[in-house]
Amino acid sequence: MKKFLMTAVLGMFALAGFSQVKWDAKVGMNFSNMTKLDDAKALPGFNLGVGMDYGFSESWSLQSGLMISSKGYKYDGFKARPIYLDIPILAAYKFNISDNTKFVINAGPYLAIGLGGKYKVDGIDESEKIFGDDGWKRFDLGIQYGIGLELSDRYLINLTGQNGFISPVDGGDDPKNMTFTIGVGYRF
Repeated sequence: MKKFLMTAVLGMFALAGFSQVKWDAKVGMNFSNMTKLDDAKALPGFNLGVGMDYGFSESWSLQSGLMISSKGYKYDGFKARPIYLDIPILAAYKFNISDNTKFVINAGPYLAIGLGGKYKVDGIDESEKIFGDDGWKRFDLGIQYGIGLELSDRYLINLTGQNGFISPVDGGDDPKNMTFTIGVGYRF
């Protein structure tokens, strides 16, 4: 896992030598839940990190980044708050809607690596680590999609969704992570 993370980070820095690469800082608010759990309630969380936009043309680009993302849900006296490192790899299409504003549509896979977090059961005073030997699976893989605006090539506004393909827990109906994020960013 450490080799993969180092390769991803070094790969993003290697692309920085090209003039088409633009870097940005992002922050946002998550609303996450689990699929296949009818009575589960969404929990708010945070999303922050750095992003990269590699332009192939005026309209097409490859977007990626490293985002720390707090997810979670409440269900039947149980509350889970995992924290992941999300690494999306998105194809983005941009078109002008005014002189200084571009509309962006993007989609692609994401890989999420569990960094930490806790779960708590009602009636028990202590919370437990969510990832570990008897806990959730540390890796998630899924699809990410979104729309957004680029204002004056500096300011970003995004609405993003994620649907996981891997259930973080064994057994049951195999619920999967589902997250929606409202975010803003600044491009350097």
